[in-house]
Amino acid sequence: MKRNYYYLVAGLQDITIDVHKLQFSQLAFREELKTEVHPDDYKLVEKLFLPFDNANLLNLLQKTGKPFDEKGNFSQERLEENIKEPHDLPEYMMQFIAAFKSKDPLMPDMSPENELTTLFFDQMLGLNNEFLRNWFEFELNVQNIVTALLARKYEVPYEFQIIGTGEVAGIIRKSHARDFGLGAEIDYLEELANLVRNDNIQEREKAIDELRWKYLDEEIFFEYFTIEKILAFTIKLGMAERWLGIDKDFGNEMFKKLLKELQSSYELPESFTEK
Repeated sequence: MKRNYYYLVAGLQDITIDVHKLQFSQLAFREELKTEVHPDDYKLVEKLFLPFDNANLLNLLQKTGKPFDEKGNFSQERLEENIKEPHDLPEYMMQFIAAFKSKDPLMPDMSPENELTTLFFDQMLGLNNEFLRNWFEFELNVQNIVTALLARKYEVPYEFQIIGTGEVAGIIRKSHARDFGLGAEIDYLEELANLVRNDNIQEREKAIDELRWKYLDEEIFFEYFTIEKILAFTIKLGMAERWLGIDKDFGNEMFKKLLKELQSSYELPESFTEK
């Protein structure tokens, strides 16, 4: 039976993706949840912050010198200890550390980042919580479809940029159909394809986040005071926080990130150059 958090949910700020002020940050909200929800439910909350742990781990392994992101669940000290001797991190992280250190990648054709992200999603799709399992599947599909459509648009090979080992990821890698043969299976694919056609990067990214927001609203329509309501709010809070902090350089930064991700080991055509 699901636990209900009546007072916590009733006190949540009513937010939209265009909110002008937040009562608290996503990180501050997570800290509050540590004492406000059952320990088993808090473990579900932590799953939403694992991508920050992934980035921190990769930065430490590759010695990039990038700032440590405090949104991660694990401290820098704990990650560094596990890099020396993996012992108390999620299984997929310890797998990745072992493969990285032995210079024997589990997925040789992928970049280290894509390999780690694939391991992450594979584990998340096996979660017992239906809401989280469905959310991570949705997020994986959105990321892969956007990557593939943009790569097609600029005639860039993308097989090894697709994340995950599941059936849908495999179809996206191999299919030459306009809708990857997934139009009947993924009901938001056509809408997503229309959004990707927008060349304004900031508008496109925001529209995709709005699609995510709509998905969450539909998923929790009948969830009133449960942990699922709180999980959805946590995700939305991260999106709202992101858009509050976006400045005029966002478009250029996103374009550079796109270039880096798609280019990989391939040579981009001359037409695909920064404006």
